[in-house]
Amino acid sequence: MIHSIKLPFYAKLALVLVSLISFAFIFCIGKDIITPVLMAFLFAVLLVPIFTFLHTRLKFPRHLAAACCILIFALFIIGILVFISYQVSDIANDFETIKKNANSFITDIHNFIKDKFHVSIGEQKKYLDTVTKDSVQNGKATIGSAILSISDLLLDCTIIPIYTFLFLLYKDHFILFLAKLINKEDHSALKDILSQIKVSINNYILSLIFEMIVVSILTGLGLWIIGVKYFVLLGLITGILNMIPYIGILIAGIITVMASLTGTPESSIILGILIVNIIVQFIDNNILVPLIINSKVEINAFVSIMGIIVGGAAAGISGMFLAIPLLAILKIIFDRIESLEPWGYLMGNHMPKRFTWRIRKLKAEN
Repeated sequence: MIHSIKLPFYAKLALVLVSLISFAFIFCIGKDIITPVLMAFLFAVLLVPIFTFLHTRLKFPRHLAAACCILIFALFIIGILVFISYQVSDIANDFETIKKNANSFITDIHNFIKDKFHVSIGEQKKYLDTVTKDSVQNGKATIGSAILSISDLLLDCTIIPIYTFLFLLYKDHFILFLAKLINKEDHSALKDILSQIKVSINNYILSLIFEMIVVSILTGLGLWIIGVKYFVLLGLITGILNMIPYIGILIAGIITVMASLTGTPESSIILGILIVNIIVQFIDNNILVPLIINSKVEINAFVSIMGIIVGGAAAGISGMFLAIPLLAILKIIFDRIESLEPWGYLMGNHMPKRFTWRIRKLKAEN
């Protein structure tokens, strides 16, 4: 346990809040630099067991062991992308069918609106033309933002492997740096914190991968039952996008609906897709996440949701992905610092069955 200087409660609270606000401000203004570093740190922690095996057991030099780890990780990602691109090329061959079925589906929607809401097809098309013109006027800004996003993505795909390689290469160097910052009598606590951070991050990422596999299988099975073509690809895409909180499943649903038009324009298929997604999300949110994710990182749902929202506001999708592991790291640190232990308990998922105040009664002096 790392002991700290005794301060009044209001002073400790002020210092904690100032520290959190300072870290949040630094992260917001430097997110383009900090986010790739944090992503690389998570990947490096995940690859540490492979690096240790290559360097310690197989006697690989540090540089070669780190390079092999990056190569294995890159081949895994490339394999998934190649499989997806191969399947997408098959969908592209059905473009004419998709176009034909989409037009038929849109016509059915026009007729439904006309019959139920008494809005003529001409008025609907007029409204759509107005919306289209507004979209075209804002198109330049949208295209510019898209180009910047793509360039940022390409830069991150280049720099993250480099950062990961350097984290693995200088792993012991960084640990010694932390040891020099802490008093020798607290080195056991530092070692415990680092080992727990490693275990927590590994458990979280492996659990996330397992959740992705289960969601992919369940979604693919559901789409196969209702007769959707390319159910394997769509299930995999849903599982991958499900790792992006909130918006991931919406994007996956839109892609699945578009791909379903390769077979038939019937609205019953689209309704079936929505039902499959709702059922899978119910299973994911009520069984997989509490059983697999929350039990591994030991963060309660309230703090997780707040962290994801704040992370998304600060750094977009990357911030949402980084929120849970960063909260887990903070909880591990808080639990091992005496003055911050209540904050660690607040972030945890342990709920007491019952709490009673224990107040000692002072004996009246005779």
